[in-house]
Amino acid sequence: MADALIGLDKTTLGAIIALVAAFFFALSAHVQNMGPKSTSTQGGTLVLIGTQALIYSIAALFIVKWDYWTSGAVVLFAAAGMLRPTLSITLWIEGIKRLGPTLNAALTSSGPFFAAIFGILILGETLTPMIAGGITLVVTGVLVPTLMTRGIMATFPAWAVLLPLGAAALRNVAHAITKVGFADVPSPLFAALVGTLVSLVLVSGQFLIRRQRIEGRLGDYRYFALSGIITALAVYLLNQALELGQVITVAPLVASSPVFSALLGYFVFGRETLNWRTWLTIALVVPGVVIIVYAAG
Repeated sequence: MADALIGLDKTTLGAIIALVAAFFFALSAHVQNMGPKSTSTQGGTLVLIGTQALIYSIAALFIVKWDYWTSGAVVLFAAAGMLRPTLSITLWIEGIKRLGPTLNAALTSSGPFFAAIFGILILGETLTPMIAGGITLVVTGVLVPTLMTRGIMATFPAWAVLLPLGAAALRNVAHAITKVGFADVPSPLFAALVGTLVSLVLVSGQFLIRRQRIEGRLGDYRYFALSGIITALAVYLLNQALELGQVITVAPLVASSPVFSALLGYFVFGRETLNWRTWLTIALVVPGVVIIVYAAG
């Protein structure tokens, strides 16, 4: 096994893979943003998820065993696919409408705390003081750019805060459900395939029911397709991390993606500026990540 080859235990290896997944999630977002503004969000989402499904389907022909489809894990992986990204992204988009992007992003960054709750209640994982401290540092660091900028809406219905909180909760309960499924079928690729196919069916159905169409030239969506390829790798790595490690450590490490996004935006894509907020975020998130990886071992 890979963990034996490099001399790391499964939990530590899972934590490292989670960081790599966070990097690819950040890279995917930047690539997606390179597309023309004439493309529609709905059409781009369909292309992105469709590309993921295609990648997994091709890989599954060589890796996935047919008896996986008759296992109980199929139901769990399908349920995870309904929760993430299908339902969670719906709540996320509605949260932006009701609260604005700043407050919505701030509340959604609470995800690692939900991961801790579900990891303890569903999987029986243990929250040590070191992991709790690391999670707090990561979440605080991710919050810095949102809570210290203008643009938070002054008035909104009180119930609207449940939208981003619900999105964060759904994503992390999906992590826990996927982890449970691995006890029956320990295949990160199969989990990604089933979840993505469910998402594709639901998104396609919504697309057809609303009689939407892909606006602009089909070639304009090539960046969504490329983003889908990168996201397919990121989701596979996320599932691999969940299969090896604990939800309670994997989720906060994946949540460090904004740090990679800021660094990529500055050094690679030239879209970001590294101001004091960025450096404060890095100063909080990096020690938090180190603590979690160390505690995971």
